[in-house]
Amino acid sequence: QVQLRESGGGLVQAGGPLRLSCAASGRTFSSYAMGWFRQAPGQERKFVATISMSGSHTWYDDSVKGRFTISRDNAKNTVYLQMNTLKPEDTAVYSCAADESFDLSTWFHGGLDYWGKGTLVTVSS
Repeated sequence: QVQLRESGGGLVQAGGPLRLSCAASGRTFSSYAMGWFRQAPGQERKFVATISMSGSHTWYDDSVKGRFTISRDNAKNTVYLQMNTLKPEDTAVYSCAADESFDLSTWFHGGLDYWGKGTLVTVSS
């Protein structure tokens, strides 16, 4: 069982940076692929980014590619999402997720094993 807790959300002006963190419980963090999803007001949850167990592979949605960077520190049981050049359309609740596989289809459709409660990111114009 894995428990996830996001932090780092808040209000930021368009064009600015923000870094989200997701801390995981347990001693098997390196056994899980990790990732981020977001849910904008009135919309369904969408895939943002994922990273493999060792951090050697990453995958991003086209909407954030080149602006967001996902990384992980297995020694700290933490995954990060560095968000740069933020746009108002990035406004959403960002949720951290964990899964035993790095299957891209699973990550794209969101059928994952564990979820955090989310942290709100608001980007002003």
